[in-house]
Parts: sequence; C-alpha cells; structure tokens
Amino acid sequence: MSAPQPIILILGPTAGGKTRLAIDLADALPGGGECVSADSMQVYRGMDIGTAKPTTGERAEAPHHLLDVADPADDGFSVDTWLHLADSAIGAIRARGRHPIVVGGTNLYVQALLSGLVDGPAPDPDLRERLREMDAEHRRAWLERVDPDAARMIHPHDVKRTIRAIEVHERTGRPMSETQGGWESGRVRTDVRIVGLVWPVEAINRRINARVRAMADAGLVEEVRALHEAGALGPQAREALGYKQVIEHLEGRCSLEEAIEQIRIRSRRFAKQQRTWLRRFRRYPGTIWVETAGLAPQELATKVLTLLDATPPIAAQSPSSVASEGIDREERA
Repeated sequence: MSAPQPIILILGPTAGGKTRLAIDLADALPGGGECVSADSMQVYRGMDIGTAKPTTGERAEAPHHLLDVADPADDGFSVDTWLHLADSAIGAIRARGRHPIVVGGTNLYVQALLSGLVDGPAPDPDLRERLREMDAEHRRAWLERVDPDAARMIHPHDVKRTIRAIEVHERTGRPMSETQGGWESGRVRTDVRIVGLVWPVEAINRRINARVRAMADAGLVEEVRALHEAGALGPQAREALGYKQVIEHLEGRCSLEEAIEQIRIRSRRFAKQQRTWLRRFRRYPGTIWVETAGLAPQELATKVLTLLDATPPIAAQSPSSVASEGIDREERA
C-alpha cells in the first residue's frame, strides 16, 4: 500500500495570499487537493467578511473544510475540537487519493496539528474570574512578564488563551510554553510539508490596508451589525479582530473612521506577531520558504510546486532535529 499524501501546510502573515495559493495548489497537484482551514474564527457561521473567509466562488474552485462548523454564540469550540475535525477531514481527503492542504491562520491550531495536545493543570475558577475582570492591558502585561514566549504566540485579543497561559504559570510555577515541551523534544508528526510565505514589511502592510478597505466596501459593518443586533456573537467571537472594533463603533464608543483605522493598525500588529512566530520554523527541517512579493498567484503556485518536488519530506529528516511544541488541552479556540 502506498503512503498517504503528505499534508501541505501553508503559513504566512494575514493578507499574504495563503487562500489563493491553497486553491491553486489544489488544482495543480497530481490527483488534486482539498483545503482545510486552520483559522479559529472562520469556523463560525455568519462571520464571513471580517474573517476573510473563502468566498463562494473560491470554494467552488476547490473543496474547503472546517468553515462554518460552529455557532458564533457558542463559546465552547476548542483547539481540541478543531484538531479532531481536522484529523477527520485529512483522513477523508487522503482516502479519496487527494492532497490535504491546511491553510494556517491560528498559531495554536497549527501547533496542535504538528505536535498534538498535552495535559495541563486543572482549571482554577477563582483565578480565571479574577483575570477576566482585570483590565486587558494589565492582563496582557502579566502574560508578557511570566511567559513572553506564549505572549508572542497568543493574539492580544485572545482572552481565553491569555488567561490559560497565566493560569498554567500560577498553578505550576513554570511558563506554559515550557510545560508544552519546547522545541527540542523531537515529538512531531512527520507527514507534513510546510510552505512559509515571506513578505517585506512594507508590502504586507499595503496589502493589509487594502484588505481592510475591501472588507469595509464589501459590507463588514452591516455583517457585524446584523450579528450584534441578533445577539449571535458569544464572548469569544465578539473579540475577533474587526468585529470587536466595529462593535465599539456600533455601541457609540468610537466613530466608524476610528474603528476602521484601529482594524488596520491591529491587523498590521497581528502580521508582525505572525512573522515573529514563524521564525521558529527556521529550525524546522524541510520547511520551504518563498519570497512572495512580485509573484503573480500562478507564478507563486508554480514555484511552490517546484520546491515541493525538490525538498525531502520531514520523515526523511533526522528525528532529533525536528522541533515540537504540544498544545495544552485546556486552551480554547
């Protein structure tokens, strides 16, 4: 029996062309491919424009999985849930003889896919409540002080994971990033081909600004207003980048112009955080890095296909050199 098709994992900054590349690869790979979203907000139904969810036309070009699988009012969708669904989707894609293409968006989902889940300390309800009531800037400063590595991986607006990381440190006396195994344990799946998209800062910032303008023109405010007025956004979903800022406008705390500008600023900061996080993959054997600026989408897909053919799979690398960082099961999406 032949080995299953390796997972192609596409990583890169927000607005960096990951969706288009995944679709082009799905069309060009022998036997075809199917896309699997690794974005913690694209799982929610109705949150389309603000999450840059693949459009109906894009989904018609290639099958997509793990979109619209959760109710945005439900706060219980976890990284564990996503990993279970992702593993099932990948298995089904392989059973059809096709290539699973995972489109990275949420760092912890990617970590879980690569290194699995590990058991952390039990929740502390009193501490969690105290942290929830804390001012967001003070809570973030606490995390950066006790676990700067986790702070680089967790989005500043991700309240649940921020609380969990602080909780792990308070319960164990060790940073969560350390208790999750670090990069030297060698425990990582070997059926993944990683493609990292590299953008100059100025170029990706221009793309981010253009994307935010396009979202506003496409009806972002109307989308958020409908969800907000229907009470359809739970605590986690309403913290999503773009939605949080528009809600502040709808509730009279800022003008629309101020909300849109904050989306631009925070999106650029998010891209910077992603670039920092992606640097760890410089030590990951077999990762393909592609300088993306100046390449048309089809040119990028052709270049990636050529590099995939020339790069050995992870299984062919030395196991001792493979990095790992398992994810705490208590961390929620």
